[in-house]
Amino acid sequence: MAVKPRTLREAQTTYSTNSELAWWVFMRVSGLALIFLVFGHVFFNNLAFNAGEIDYTYVARRFSRSWVKVYDTFLLGFAMLHGVNGLRYSIEDYVREPGRRFWAKVALYTVVGVLLVLGTMTLWAFSYEEMGDAVRAL
Repeated sequence: MAVKPRTLREAQTTYSTNSELAWWVFMRVSGLALIFLVFGHVFFNNLAFNAGEIDYTYVARRFSRSWVKVYDTFLLGFAMLHGVNGLRYSIEDYVREPGRRFWAKVALYTVVGVLLVLGTMTLWAFSYEEMGDAVRAL
């Protein structure tokens, strides 16, 4: 079993393709970014505001701000891509038959693509204040 590279220089000599090197760098950068994004998300939703008092009005007010949508889009994107790359590594390691490996990756990329599109649409396409007025009118 090959030794996994720990530095950028080791990764450059280990990986034969630029895409693997790019994913190696992405995993380090996205992991670091996710630490700050997740702790910021926890702070804004649980520490700065009493989580027991969160209701639809709070969520609608929060999502009416563009910076929150941008922040949550980065959180969604980094988390999904970081996770899918980890799953891709697992598929490469544990699915030995090339045909099954191909279809496992196709299924993985399809599910992740759909979830990224739906998640981004949910953040940006809806007017949460209008939906809240409609819900309250019921």
